[in-house]
Amino acid sequence: MKKIFLKSVFVLAAVSMVSCGSKQAEKQNTEEEVVVLPKIEAQAVASRVVSQEATFTGTVEAQVVNNIAPQQPLRIKSIRYDVGDHVKKGDLLVQLDNASLVQAKAQLDNAKKEYERTNELYEFGGASKSEWDARRLQYEVAQTAYNNLVENTTLISPISGVVTARNYDNGDMYAGQPVLVVAQIRPVKIMINISEPFFGKLKKGMPVFITLDAYGDEVFKGKIARIYPTIDQTTHTFRVEVSIPNNNERVRPGMFARVTLPYGKQNNVVIPDRAVQKLMGSGDRYVFVYNPADSTVRYSKVELGRRLDSEFEVYSGVEDGEIVVTKGHMGLTNGAKVELVK
Repeated sequence: MKKIFLKSVFVLAAVSMVSCGSKQAEKQNTEEEVVVLPKIEAQAVASRVVSQEATFTGTVEAQVVNNIAPQQPLRIKSIRYDVGDHVKKGDLLVQLDNASLVQAKAQLDNAKKEYERTNELYEFGGASKSEWDARRLQYEVAQTAYNNLVENTTLISPISGVVTARNYDNGDMYAGQPVLVVAQIRPVKIMINISEPFFGKLKKGMPVFITLDAYGDEVFKGKIARIYPTIDQTTHTFRVEVSIPNNNERVRPGMFARVTLPYGKQNNVVIPDRAVQKLMGSGDRYVFVYNPADSTVRYSKVELGRRLDSEFEVYSGVEDGEIVVTKGHMGLTNGAKVELVK
């Protein structure tokens, strides 16, 4: 009887162990079957017409700069304008000592009389041709010397503009530096260096838009005034001169400028900026493209164009109608299976 009881206990224990092992294995299999997929949000993208623009930087310059100075050292009698004053073309800016001018005028008058007297004699045969030539040359030299002194004792402004520098005071002796510097700032210009691929896209007279650090986001209008015909072999850039009318003279030489050049329109895919990721350690940009057929994503490097508020223009990497991941990028890998939640 005792042997039968022990045998029953062993059988029950064995059955219990088999049952527990079976439940544990079943639980393990169930856990292995539960796979948590990364949750993503995605958006279909489309192509549309986008204005093509490029922005370059430069510094505002005066259209013309004139250094007002005599050709020889003379004492400065009076300077009639100061820094910041506006002048007009033809205004008398500086009067220098004219003592030498008086002497030159006397010499001119004397040379003129001698020439006129010799000319009368020559007409009646009273003077030779060589004498007439000598008197005429003497008169012409005296006239040139006098005119030169007039120009160098009364300094006239050759342009309309504003005085940007004054290097002397009344009574000083001119010693090499310009007495005044006059700059024409209606219009002003900006010289910019542009990449070689744009050479065939720009034309003289094309409109441009300028922002200046001094005025924040305010936009000034201008145009391309000159395109230089050669390309620098080292930098592979060419120079473009941009002109701003500047009738109110708010734009001043020395200001830092950003020049935006619109050069046409193009039909390109536009994607949300949330979809664009940056590859660590490089400047590459990429997106994950969602495939609804098998709920997987693929990695795709993209070439970006303009930023359009909360979107980017894309030149390559995404096709019209494809679906890009906009949220849930963390941990995604190429070919990963995902769960689309939005």
